[in-house]
Amino acid sequence: MKNILIIGKKSFIGSNLKKYLAKYFNIDTFSYEKIIYQNEIFFKKYSHIINTSIHPYYQKRKYNEKFDLDIKFIKKFKQINFIYIFLNSRKIYQLKEDIIESSKKKPRCNYGKNKLISERWLKKTLKKKFLSLRISNVIGKKFTLNKRQAGKLFYDNFLEFRKIKKRLVFNNDFKDFITIDQLSEIIKKLIQKNINGIFNVSLGEKVYLSEMVFWLDEQFFNRVQFNEERLDSFTLSNKKLAKTINISINKNQLKNFCKKLIKNK
Repeated sequence: MKNILIIGKKSFIGSNLKKYLAKYFNIDTFSYEKIIYQNEIFFKKYSHIINTSIHPYYQKRKYNEKFDLDIKFIKKFKQINFIYIFLNSRKIYQLKEDIIESSKKKPRCNYGKNKLISERWLKKTLKKKFLSLRISNVIGKKFTLNKRQAGKLFYDNFLEFRKIKKRLVFNNDFKDFITIDQLSEIIKKLIQKNINGIFNVSLGEKVYLSEMVFWLDEQFFNRVQFNEERLDSFTLSNKKLAKTINISINKNQLKNFCKKLIKNK
């Protein structure tokens, strides 16, 4: 059985991955602060390492390598024996429909710009020991409270807006969502096949904000007005991923996940 290290034990993705992947692999999880001081020998047993930690300044400020936890970690090693799984973002792309991995890169925020810088350095350094996942919007429930979380997720924002009693108005943008379970299954299959390279990880379909809100809470949906103006819409093509690991994910899975999510809050 493969040994997998997840860095970021309290992160949303890290804590969910641990629960899901533990059914298939030997999983160790550590905080970044604990793992960065380990020597190279400590990491020899791992076939894959996934870093889910992020410094808040990396997300919000102009690039500074001292806040780049991925590059700081990899610079520890003279030789890499594991596949390093880098969690990238759809924010590196220009907004449009059906974005493929070779589509134009046009990040509009510091987070997207920083992720692109990190990915290019890691790809050049790690070569075939590198797996970059350019992930769309992930929806799911947190298992642990993480006070140092760099930013709010879609579901976090939804729960905050849901508390507001007055009528709200949103643009009915379409986005490309993926559930945390779908993401975990994809990562499981990529690990099992020892895949490297760069992949979009997404549903590959338009999901309108109005649909998401309706699936999560029909009563709240009735208090929201959705304008047809769209300023922040995109979809990622997942064809390369689907061909590589033979996986099929669909919008109905996302719908059912959302309906259960709010009930189990």
